[in-house]
Amino acid sequence: MFAIVRTGGKQYRVAAGDKIVVEKLDGEAGSTITLGDILLAGEGGDFKSVDGLTVSAEIVAQAKAEKVIVFKKRRRHNYRRKNGHRQNHTILKITAIG
Repeated sequence: MFAIVRTGGKQYRVAAGDKIVVEKLDGEAGSTITLGDILLAGEGGDFKSVDGLTVSAEIVAQAKAEKVIVFKKRRRHNYRRKNGHRQNHTILKITAIG
């Protein structure tokens, strides 16, 4: 069985046992959370009702993404700015759908 869930403004297709990387969610590593914003659910080719359906997931880790370099330059004006950014994210393991 699979489900499409929305979290952090993005949509993810998940099934039991999948690991996904989402925007940072509150919680410690090892704790369980439920994702309630289900857009679609189904098994094989047929779809099921999403009324009252939840997806439970376990937080594997709270981590940071790779560093992104932000470099600004204006030609012939001696203007250079270099900055780095690492986005926080959460790694989830889907335990059950239903």
